[in-house]
Amino acid sequence: QVQLVESGGGLVQAGGSLRLSCAASGSIFSIYAMGWYRQAPGKQRELVAVITSGGSTNYADSVKGRFTISRDNAKNTEYLQMNSLKPEDTAVYYCNALERTGTGFFASWGQGTQVTVSS
Repeated sequence: QVQLVESGGGLVQAGGSLRLSCAASGSIFSIYAMGWYRQAPGKQRELVAVITSGGSTNYADSVKGRFTISRDNAKNTEYLQMNSLKPEDTAVYYCNALERTGTGFFASWGQGTQVTVSS
């Protein structure tokens, strides 16, 4: 099982930047992919960005060109660099790790970190 610890959330003005970090521990070599999700008040949780063990990335259309997901394998950490932030980016952001198991996949989640973007 993978354990995830998030950091980097906070309050920022529109147009500003934040970088979220997610440190993984445990059975890290079983990770198939890692990603970031977010959930705004009254809305469903949505995928923001994902990076596979092979290094390929995908982004939600709403964040393309503004957000960048990356990994530091030496530190077992993934990052979400968020630039040109907008008020609609305000949400709780969750780190996710997808582990490959003998029967399928198992998802682990971080505790969530609040990102608030003011107008």
